[in-house]
Amino acid sequence: MRVTTDLWVSALLRRVFGAGGFAAVVKRGATEAGAVFVLARGRMGEVALFGPAPQTSYDSARPDDRFFSLLGAGDDAAVFDARLEKEKRFDPDIWVVEIEAGAVPVEELISVKSL
Repeated sequence: MRVTTDLWVSALLRRVFGAGGFAAVVKRGATEAGAVFVLARGRMGEVALFGPAPQTSYDSARPDDRFFSLLGAGDDAAVFDARLEKEKRFDPDIWVVEIEAGAVPVEELISVKSL
C-alpha cells in the first residue's frame, strides 16, 4: 500500500525543518495521490523546480518510493511560477511544496533521478 501524498508531504516538511531549512505547502492537492512538485529556493536567489520522475525511473523492487527529476534551474522565479500555473491547469490535484533547504542539499531530502 502506497503512502498518501498528504503523509509524504508532511514527512518532507519535517525532514526540511529537521535539517535547519524552511518549507511551506504552497498548494495542497489530492490527499491520496496528488502529484508533488518541489520548488527549491536558495539563499542567493537561485531556484530549482523538481517534478515527478517519468514512470520508467521507478524501481520494481521499491515501487512505493517517490522519485523526482529536475525540471529546471535558474534565477528567474517567474519562469517556474508560470510552469506551475500550467501544471495546475492540466492537473488541479497537484501539490506544490516550496523549500529552502539550508545547509542540506535538496537531493538529500528528495530522491532525484537523472533523465
